[in-house]
Amino acid sequence: MFNLLSTYLFDVIAEADPEKGYGLFGGKISVASFATLIIVALSIILCAVVFFMNRKVFKKTIKFTAVAFFAYLLSIGIFLLILDVIKHYDMQYLDKNYVHKDIISFVFLPSLLSLTIALISAITLFILYTRKNPKVKKVALISGIIWGISLIVTIVLIAVYYSSRISGDGYYTDDASKFNQAALDSGVAILLILTVGTALLLDKDNSPFDAKTIARAGICIALSFALSFIKLFQLPQGGSITLASMLPIMVFAYSYGMKKGLLVGFIYGLLQSIQDPFIIHPAQFLLDYPVAFTMLGFSGAFASFKPLEKLPQVKFALGALISSVLRFASHVISGVFAFGAYAEAAGASNHLLYSLAYNSFVFIELAIVVVVGAILFSSKTFKTVIAR
Repeated sequence: MFNLLSTYLFDVIAEADPEKGYGLFGGKISVASFATLIIVALSIILCAVVFFMNRKVFKKTIKFTAVAFFAYLLSIGIFLLILDVIKHYDMQYLDKNYVHKDIISFVFLPSLLSLTIALISAITLFILYTRKNPKVKKVALISGIIWGISLIVTIVLIAVYYSSRISGDGYYTDDASKFNQAALDSGVAILLILTVGTALLLDKDNSPFDAKTIARAGICIALSFALSFIKLFQLPQGGSITLASMLPIMVFAYSYGMKKGLLVGFIYGLLQSIQDPFIIHPAQFLLDYPVAFTMLGFSGAFASFKPLEKLPQVKFALGALISSVLRFASHVISGVFAFGAYAEAAGASNHLLYSLAYNSFVFIELAIVVVVGAILFSSKTFKTVIAR
């Protein structure tokens, strides 16, 4: 009964499906998305009213609303993740034809444990750092060791799961889907070499992940994850337009450089694969999740570009554009060589054109991020925080 109730709650709150009756306004928007948009609107109205009525408390009002909104996002993100895991657990055992057999034990739960450890460590370190506690370095070291072990175990379990699936009947065959494993593997290798090589060449910052950096990384990952549940539009074969879910990761990359941004993007990509899995092959999994979101680290490419020093909005927008183009390329490669069957089912004989059109949702998300980012980087307070 509890499992069925949890599954029902997730569908009612997070899904928008007109055929099943989920969502508001005829299934056009989920309850979670609508509620979040209302909260954002009310927050903006509140700040505007305070600005014109009492400017002395305006800054305090902004801080209060920002903290309250972040707390809301973290709460709803954790709540929906728990419901999502329970939902997939039910599908695994109730549906005999469910593709991702044992995905809960080998992928979902280990990844959830690693991410939970990272989030708790980040919050703990953030509190200790703000209070200037002398134990912050020791706690950071211990937290890093524990999280590192959990991450290694998680990667091993994920590798075991997918290596056992690759020889089974869970993946599409070459005849059924125009599947091209060699092209997929080459795409993964080329993008990773390009990404790592460019970051090492352009980003000269070799500073380690200190307590403050780890704390902010964990908070940015958690915020992006929570925002990714606020879907403005959901695509049928994976992918969605969200409420600026890429923004926190991009801001982190802009603040701390590409190398750190790439690592945080990679971790966020793993989290995305837990939230909304559409996986048919290990190479496709890498392209659509870890590799694609690793590209968000390129948002910091122009952070130190001196000719645009007085235009942080432009520097951020250019970095966001590059990272989105590379993320788009990763999705397109996956679409062409792993999801050809969907193109033909839609009546499209040209897999490349179909994949280009299908994955163009990335640029709608980019537009949302650039607009919100321009507003943030126009704030003196925000720029001061970023400079620190």
